[in-house]
Amino acid sequence: KVNIEKSQSQSITEVLEDKLDRISTGEQELDTVLGQGIVRGSLTLVGGSPGIGKSTLLLKTSGNLAKNDYNVLYVSAEESASQIKMRSNRLGTNYEKLYLLSEINLAKITAELDFRNYDFVVIDSIQTIYCDELNAAAGSVSQVRTITFELMRIAKQRQIAIFIIGHITKEGTIAGPRVLEHMVDTVLYFEGEQNAQIRILRAFKNRFGSTSEIGIFEMSEQGLVSANDIAQKFFVNSKDVAGKALSVVIQGSRPLIIEVQALVSQSFGQPKRSTTGFEVNRLNMLLALLEKKLDLPLNEYDVFVNIAGGIKIAETATDLAIICAILSSFKNRIIDKDSIFLGEVSLVGDVRIVHQLEDRLKEAAACGFSKAIVPQAKLKVKDVKCYFVSEVEKIIDWM
Repeated sequence: KVNIEKSQSQSITEVLEDKLDRISTGEQELDTVLGQGIVRGSLTLVGGSPGIGKSTLLLKTSGNLAKNDYNVLYVSAEESASQIKMRSNRLGTNYEKLYLLSEINLAKITAELDFRNYDFVVIDSIQTIYCDELNAAAGSVSQVRTITFELMRIAKQRQIAIFIIGHITKEGTIAGPRVLEHMVDTVLYFEGEQNAQIRILRAFKNRFGSTSEIGIFEMSEQGLVSANDIAQKFFVNSKDVAGKALSVVIQGSRPLIIEVQALVSQSFGQPKRSTTGFEVNRLNMLLALLEKKLDLPLNEYDVFVNIAGGIKIAETATDLAIICAILSSFKNRIIDKDSIFLGEVSLVGDVRIVHQLEDRLKEAAACGFSKAIVPQAKLKVKDVKCYFVSEVEKIIDWM
């Protein structure tokens, strides 16, 4: 008989909490998304469209860590060391403790990890690494699962923070098996258009922090850098034009003023409904409500809605702003540029209060807005004059 050491259960009241050893990445926005820094022994997956800035951000982060005397290994399975060096010259990340390895064989990568004590490792990308013990192509389900498990074992055993870059499919999900996302500690996704200046990094899973925070970056000559003056990145309060309304969304712990743009034009066939950064099904609901409550023939018009700046919103607090932008375009009337619209619109046409309304109004006041059209509520905001609206029919008074 083989003696097997039994593991014993322990009362949760007797379990001691481990203090997380966090390391700053040198990028404020990345630290925010991760939960105020990298956790030793963590395995993080970073996904996003080609060219959106995954490799650039992690190479710059690697340089920041190497500058602070951490041993960093950047493994590239897609580029040569000289190609990475060229990008490093542009980013200004040439530091002695940043090591480059151009390799696709897992055994050789692990051999390098045995050779030198590393604090931080980047794998670019997971779908191009292969394990020669498996008779399968790189990027296959078995290869990705095996390699991720081995990297997770190394990260936990040696307390190395490992970042792996993952390609995404046309549907916007990480290519390969979903088990990849379940195995890692943190899953980060880049959002935004490749040619846009603003990029948003969002956490969809985080065992060491909140998933509600986002990181906002802007592309510059020095690569992706943490955005400065974030409050002014998603709206331009200058030209007075019809079809534009402003609102405030909550992203993580911070409010952001956004610009809602709408275009309503005569349809010459089946009317089109298109959105960028907003759920198209909710747009259809709002349009049906406007047709019923305001007797507008929107079924004869094409309606396009865009959230400026490349941000995507899922909350309903912007319903009122979207309705006002649509009405502004339909009637060709300009909305006062000093006004903010906040409110959720229900199926019965009433305007309902949104969470953190005072925080949103304080942000509006800080950005120079003097008027707010909001649902009926008890508010303690001095710098913004609030006008209350209880039902969607009343919003026509502002057009």
